[in-house]
Amino acid sequence: MSISMIGIDYNKANVDIRAMFSFTKKNATAAMERLNKIPGIQGCVILSTCNRMELWASTKADWGGTLLEELCKIKEVDPTQYGEYFVERNEEEAVDHLFHLTSGLKSMILAEDQIITQVKDALTLAREAFVTDNVLEVLFRKAVTAGKKVKTNVIFSRANQTAMDQAIEMLKERKFPLPDARCMVIGNGEMGKLAAQSLKRTGADVTVTVRQYRSGVVTIPMGCSRINYGERLNFLPGCDLVVSATASPNYTLTKEQVEKLSLKKQIVFIDLAVPRDMEPGLSEIEGVELYTIDDFKLSGPSAATIQSMEQAEAIIQEEIDDFYVWYQGRALIPRIQEIKEDAVTDLNLRLHKILGKLPLSEQERKDLEASIDTAAGKVVTKMIFGLRDTLETDAFIDCVEGLEKVYEE
Repeated sequence: MSISMIGIDYNKANVDIRAMFSFTKKNATAAMERLNKIPGIQGCVILSTCNRMELWASTKADWGGTLLEELCKIKEVDPTQYGEYFVERNEEEAVDHLFHLTSGLKSMILAEDQIITQVKDALTLAREAFVTDNVLEVLFRKAVTAGKKVKTNVIFSRANQTAMDQAIEMLKERKFPLPDARCMVIGNGEMGKLAAQSLKRTGADVTVTVRQYRSGVVTIPMGCSRINYGERLNFLPGCDLVVSATASPNYTLTKEQVEKLSLKKQIVFIDLAVPRDMEPGLSEIEGVELYTIDDFKLSGPSAATIQSMEQAEAIIQEEIDDFYVWYQGRALIPRIQEIKEDAVTDLNLRLHKILGKLPLSEQERKDLEASIDTAAGKVVTKMIFGLRDTLETDAFIDCVEGLEKVYEE
């Protein structure tokens, strides 16, 4: 068995390249189902966010394929043209990456909260599609556990920041009058709500768009107004700031739409979506300032942040070690089962004459033998796994090999 992943993120690819390899929930499910049918792939998970896309797989050790080629087949692109944007990781490197990623240490905004939910949701989606195996199940669950422990026990000064918070800091530096600004947030999903909440905290007048076709009660952030998505173009000319953060595969604003509005004042447009919500050509319109999610990256860490990262590292390493206890031990389980069976057989042979002399009926003798077998099996198993929990991995493997030799013919 082998753990592998291939990923593309904001470090190596801009928003437009990342958009080519992003997945919605629907097409991620279809892609995973397709991948899981490939001989040699035992399980897979696709993690797709605004800042990254990662394809994870557990494969047979002798699988000769590559995840990049399989991904590019799904996206119908030439792998030779896009390979430079991807990073491939295997085994220990892959495991280390996932734990640090889920703990927020590889996010554009350090220790941001969303990544834990995104990793958990990726596993849930794969589980619902019946494409995970026990290796990826345990790996992702352990990574989420590590992320939660880091979030609970380590304080990062920027831990609750979002890309919108970074955008707000940039606007404040430019003396943009946020408390008096009229803002429109296109999209009322998770990212849209976070953006609206961040803007509302500055004192801005915030209006959120809501799709008309949605049934049931639609909640928007407290203190914000709402309009139907179809009214956004009529509302836009009166805005000072427009933010779009949807999961739409199509533009929420195009150059042609905004040009027809004949804007009378300067408006800042911020596109937080991947793929883009706003057509890049908007930047060519007079009076428009257009920014994307890639424009809001953090500078180097402070001394306090470095100390927090060291605390997080200790937590992460403990959880990684715990994963490897399971991962390396699982391969020994069939061998341990054989040792247990040999030990029980040995005991039976030694007790056979004694049991035969006892004044028992045939059924009573069979019941007693079954009880002894069960008890002996439990004792042997407890002893072996007790060794596993107290010895270093290499020493434990040596013990297993030694026990196997005891019953070699």
